[in-house]
Amino acid sequence: MATPLRSNSRLSTAMERTGQWVFSQEIPTDVIVEVGEANFNLHKFMLVAKSNYIRKLIMETNEADLTRINLSEIPGGPEIFEKAAKFCYGVNFEITVHNVAALRCAAEYLQMTDKYCDNNLAGRTEDFLSQVALSSLSGAVVVLKSCEDLLPMAEELKIVQRCIDVASARACNEASFPCRTPPNWWTEELSILDVELFGRIIGAMKQRGAKPLTITAALITYAERWLRDLVRDHSGNGIKCSEPIDSDLRIQQRELLESIVQLLPAEKAAFPIHFLCCLLRCAIFLKASSACRNEAEKRISLILEHVTVDDLLVLSFTYDGERLFDLDSVRRIISGFVEKEKSMAVFNGGDFREVSSSAMQRVAKTVDAYLAEIATAVELSISKFNGIANLVPKGARKVEDDLYRAIDIYLKSHPNLDEIEREKVCSSMDPLKLSYEARVHASQNKRLPVQIVLHALYYDQLKLRSGGADDRNQPDAVTTRNQLQADVSLVKENEALRTELLKMKMYISDMQKNNQTGTSSKSVGTRKPTFFSSMSKTLGKLNPFRHGSKDTSHIDDNLGVDVTKPRRRRFSIS
Repeated sequence: MATPLRSNSRLSTAMERTGQWVFSQEIPTDVIVEVGEANFNLHKFMLVAKSNYIRKLIMETNEADLTRINLSEIPGGPEIFEKAAKFCYGVNFEITVHNVAALRCAAEYLQMTDKYCDNNLAGRTEDFLSQVALSSLSGAVVVLKSCEDLLPMAEELKIVQRCIDVASARACNEASFPCRTPPNWWTEELSILDVELFGRIIGAMKQRGAKPLTITAALITYAERWLRDLVRDHSGNGIKCSEPIDSDLRIQQRELLESIVQLLPAEKAAFPIHFLCCLLRCAIFLKASSACRNEAEKRISLILEHVTVDDLLVLSFTYDGERLFDLDSVRRIISGFVEKEKSMAVFNGGDFREVSSSAMQRVAKTVDAYLAEIATAVELSISKFNGIANLVPKGARKVEDDLYRAIDIYLKSHPNLDEIEREKVCSSMDPLKLSYEARVHASQNKRLPVQIVLHALYYDQLKLRSGGADDRNQPDAVTTRNQLQADVSLVKENEALRTELLKMKMYISDMQKNNQTGTSSKSVGTRKPTFFSSMSKTLGKLNPFRHGSKDTSHIDDNLGVDVTKPRRRRFSIS
């Protein structure tokens, strides 16, 4: 029946057996049918009996005797034509879920319909589709998979839509009332499909009222199947991706990822956050569209209170775990969550700067722990470190020990920073919010800038002067900070006045030298006491330890004090 070309190895053993059967009838063949690289030696009268298309070709040809027919465009190629030819010759063959769609399309192409001949190939395949293939989810999915190479004819014959309807209905039913184990077996069945057909099934399931978690399960399984080397690695210490980003594989993966993100259910909290983080890392690595990345970032920011440090690290490091990704995505995610919390606080009539929700406080602790993890990265700049640390509102950190730990790790990992740079690193931390143990550690930490050490020491000195030992009985950090700022301001003003006083003293000395001795003595005798008495009173008022810095309330102002001494020290500058 069929004689392959020398270079052709695609013809099956079954085709050779069929050819042997044809030749054993001792009837010479009169037509060669070409399908791709395969040639079939057949009989016209056997083909015409079943195929109206071949009959028309023979009847309408201008040749006296048509001996060669080209059917290279037949759906399914040589293998499917072989089965169609067997059908014409009455040779038995098996119709399966894998070939029924192609046989149905080939029957339509060859016009082997019941209108032309009773019990023709089209009718036989239709019966198999309705009675066998589309009676189960697995059968419908396999038939739909085979239709990927049969478009658009499979679409025109409604085979695709029928498979989608059956698959979506069966999947919804299995998700609600599982009859097999494991319960999500149906997600594995759907995952073999092309993303376009898979997306159509997901859309049909949504129309049937499938729950968001049901859609989520299907999407996760699908992503893990087709993006296995990118999605399933949650650690940040996975395999090295040797494929260049512009290779065909990466381009295919990028298009697939963007399609998956578009299929995400409308319910923002339907996906587990660690999987969203893996999707976002894929988007960053594959350089997906900004719309794809923004959608993933928004979904993560909405449920950021559930994030773990490991989830954020997934976003931050490359697949080999050797270097940092661009941290802009992490900053946008945290910023989006903070804005959401701010909007909720304004809606509830609260003060976002002073009072933070429990979710915001959880995120603050996670961010501080995350900063401690990435602080060892040599390429992490001060601006990026502070950029993430400063996103957390001040009120969200009741105690800043975790942030102090992150700063200390950063300073230890970057030992070449100068004093100004170290002060910039520490600028995001409030030393007065450290616990007692952290203040003790900070006061002895040589890596910290002097200003931070002094703040820690000054806070404890204030406590000792006040006679307090328990943090719970002390003023809060805001009160202490205000007092510290006031004291520092007074000290600065005192020093400025002392400088002015020294200048005035020098000026008066010059006046004494230039004026006459008698007049100068009289002038100085009448004016100096008044001026320097007033200056002494002013300096006394600017004493930084009058109110709270040092407890002197138990000392009598006039007890044991010589009132004549200020007059003798009125010219003192020290």
